Amino acid sequence: MSRDELLLIIGMGVVTFLIRYSFFALGDKVHFPPMVKRALRYVPVAVLTAITVPMVLLPDGQHWQLDWRNAWLLGALVSGLIAWRYQHLLAAIGGGMAVFFIARYLLN
Repeated sequence: MSRDELLLIIGMGVVTFLIRYSFFALGDKVHFPPMVKRALRYVPVAVLTAITVPMVLLPDGQHWQLDWRNAWLLGALVSGLIAWRYQHLLAAIGGGMAVFFIARYLLN
């Protein structure tokens, strides 16, 4: 590993630490306006969507696969249906995973 790579890794670690630590260090000293607080509530959903949707719709990373042979899509649809119908997160995760693995086994 070169000196520049090592400095880059150390720099990224310091920046990451400072960003995360600032929320703990500042704590109650910083107050966000109500509009910002309301907008921040949507961040986890937006991040989860940004991570999962490309994986579900583009399982090979390049081509859209919107048919019944896409095990990722089948699992996601079943998981969403269970979460919507029963409002039980663990059941949604388990049901989606079960459908995904069964579909993967049967389709491959």
